[in-house]
Amino acid sequence: MLEMFARRKTTTAVPIEIVPLTDYGPWRRAQSKTVRGWLDQVGFSAKAGSHAVIPGAGRAKSRIVVCVDGAPIWWLAALPRILAAGTYYLDGELAQDTAVRALIGWGLGAYRFERYLARPRARQPKLVLPSNADEKEVMRQVESAASVRDLINTPAGDLGPPELAGAAKGLAKRYRAKIKVVSGSELERSFPAVHAVGRAAAKQPLLIDMTWGDSGAPKVTLVGKGVCFDTGGLNLKPSAGMRLMKKDMGGAATVLGLAQLVMDACLPVRLRVLIPAVENNVSGNAYRPGDIVRTRKNLNVEIGNTDAEGRVILADALALADEEKPDILIDCATLTGAARVALGPDLPALFCDDEGFSADLAKAGASEADPVWRLPLWRAYDRYIESPIADVNNAGSSGFAGAITAALFLDRFVDNARIWAHLDLFGWNEDQRPGRPRGGEAMTIRALYRTLRDRYAAS
Repeated sequence: MLEMFARRKTTTAVPIEIVPLTDYGPWRRAQSKTVRGWLDQVGFSAKAGSHAVIPGAGRAKSRIVVCVDGAPIWWLAALPRILAAGTYYLDGELAQDTAVRALIGWGLGAYRFERYLARPRARQPKLVLPSNADEKEVMRQVESAASVRDLINTPAGDLGPPELAGAAKGLAKRYRAKIKVVSGSELERSFPAVHAVGRAAAKQPLLIDMTWGDSGAPKVTLVGKGVCFDTGGLNLKPSAGMRLMKKDMGGAATVLGLAQLVMDACLPVRLRVLIPAVENNVSGNAYRPGDIVRTRKNLNVEIGNTDAEGRVILADALALADEEKPDILIDCATLTGAARVALGPDLPALFCDDEGFSADLAKAGASEADPVWRLPLWRAYDRYIESPIADVNNAGSSGFAGAITAALFLDRFVDNARIWAHLDLFGWNEDQRPGRPRGGEAMTIRALYRTLRDRYAAS
């Protein structure tokens, strides 16, 4: 990741001057007549993210002026794709927290997914790391976001359940975590719902189980939906609905990215990561609408729709997580279109009955420009997932409240966790914005990491 940053300011490094929009008027008046004339000549318009290259007079170097507003993380995010290759530095000193966020934004903006390009793109600009910025914090956040994006962006042909397990193993090796991957007859016996969903695929279903940290520390367990590709099963998706289904393992990528942050920061917790990894495919032994699927918790699920597979595999993983009564249990999943209809692509839906944790996560999301929006676990809608022949139906009887009924389904498998939070996220940027390139996105990891860090770092 250091290719987007530099540790030393070279003699040719170009200064970047940050000007808050509210200060632009006084700043402009303080400039020389020549500079004001240049800004007029190039048609510079002061708005958030706008920048101008101001030529130096005589032997003076040119400089970049950028107008900023809003969250510091996006102040510099557009520049890595705009500026010419070279070294740049921040002219003036920012407060440490502000500098860290601005540098993280630069790193997010510099991200490129180039695995499948025959020729790499041109060299990128580099930003000198200011002396007062926490370099380790910047790098861990940029690297973890990049790893999440890389996993989501990788096509399913190259990232099935075994490759996802390989990524988890690589992370475990890096941080000396323990990892177990359950497959075959053991998976069928211990995690029957995961097996039922994934058995039709050529790549066998798996349950990834990673642990790290002191066994006596507070237990934080992360569960991520790892559907590496979702055809919809026998309730086959239309082509448009299937196009982006390589991203249906976005929940798994998210918890791996969050685990990387937690382990790299050495938070004093006992971390566990559980990922049910499958492909929801079609073959002669695919699970069917109307089937009854047994779960680890011995609750039987009537399959109302094979395209509601994410909650079925999460049921087994949540049941396993819940058995050891974690202090905090968080699951992340690209679960429902209903959440996107309600909140759009940018706002992950949060379901949590713990008022304190919900408030802390919302506050962290606002401070880190990584928002979540709480929706209710409205118990009256349990009637929509009742089954006349089984304990619960995975799809429900109504077209209403799809995100809520999915959360209520998962709630059936969590009894003992002190705090449980379910995040229904999109994991994808539909368009290109500064710091948020089109493609896979690491949603909620900054907010979750900040919440866990604030809760446990001082313990």
